[in-house]
Amino acid sequence: MDINGVSAVVTGGASGLGAATARKLASQGAKVAILDFDLERAQSVAQEIDGYAVKVDVGDAASVEAAIAGVVAAIGAPRVIINCAGIGTAARMVGREGKLSVDLFERTIRVNLVGTYNVMSYATRAMLDLPVMEGGERGVIVNTASAAYQDGQLGQSAYSASKGGIASMCLPLARELAQSAVRVMAIAPGLFETPMMETLPQEVTEAIVRNIPHPARLGFAEEFALLASQIIANPYLNGEVIRLDGATRLPPR
Repeated sequence: MDINGVSAVVTGGASGLGAATARKLASQGAKVAILDFDLERAQSVAQEIDGYAVKVDVGDAASVEAAIAGVVAAIGAPRVIINCAGIGTAARMVGREGKLSVDLFERTIRVNLVGTYNVMSYATRAMLDLPVMEGGERGVIVNTASAAYQDGQLGQSAYSASKGGIASMCLPLARELAQSAVRVMAIAPGLFETPMMETLPQEVTEAIVRNIPHPARLGFAEEFALLASQIIANPYLNGEVIRLDGATRLPPR
């Protein structure tokens, strides 16, 4: 798909992977809507790229429905949906003195997995009103999983489960939306230089960096954005999860 001139929705676009992706798509001529819980930072990025910003709680269906309605009114129905919104959490299932993490598990699933599904649902419904473009495509969805969906670390059961759900629904949704000429892909990044990385203990970060074969460093948000744009451009990429991690495998701790 040629991104020039089309409308795109990027969740979590106020910072990190989402902000880099919003900038990348805008540089290619897209009209970008940034959906984020942090409206002030979203507006800052939107002003930079001549985009549109709206506050949203992705885990709340009513909030998402209203946000997508605003996007359609402001820049038109999206042909591109990039889901980067999410939270990084860490807790043992049974911690000290028997403390449980059920509440954290439910919140993580709500934001990361249900939030992704909410945005896809309302944004895709708007997308399906658009005609098929020359070349046979109507739209592209790119979701953000994580390398942790395959090799999550100790304490990452909630986060890994949420990202595993995103990875697992990639193929069935690609099959479902094929009849509507919409592709569905997912990117599973390793450890990147983003605000979420700051939630990890320093010793964990250092251990992971030592475990990255090549290039032996953290990923750059711009590299995630580059892959997202390449997925949009390549019409034969569909129903797949791509790891973007420098060939690393996360250690147990």
